Amino acid sequence: MRTDGAPAPAHTFHQGVRKGPFVQVSGQGPQDPATGEYLFPGDVAAQTTRTLQNVKAIVEASGATFDDVVMLRVYLTKREDFPIMNEAYGAFVAANSPSGVLPSRTTVFVGLPREEMLVEIDAFAVAD
Repeated sequence: MRTDGAPAPAHTFHQGVRKGPFVQVSGQGPQDPATGEYLFPGDVAAQTTRTLQNVKAIVEASGATFDDVVMLRVYLTKREDFPIMNEAYGAFVAANSPSGVLPSRTTVFVGLPREEMLVEIDAFAVAD
């Protein structure tokens, strides 16, 4: 699948793949969908929100909704960014999960491919 609502994928993978009811969203970062520019340097809260907006756009392009997301994996570069990310993440997920059932989550601390990226997020959804 492909949407202009999220950054163009690298040449080695798609933004996401749907097989039957299953939707896997490739790892997304805080990129502007129109320009591909990495946004909000040094601001993990804003990067988290932009990244989740990109994830949501891909989920919706698959025909699913954000409420169909059952798992989100968050990759952070710095442990001290966890509470800030968690607050922005919580606000976005609560606002975009009308059923009230929040997705499962794992958070991992890693090095990311671009220095300006403080966060990367991927998702797994099951559409009805």
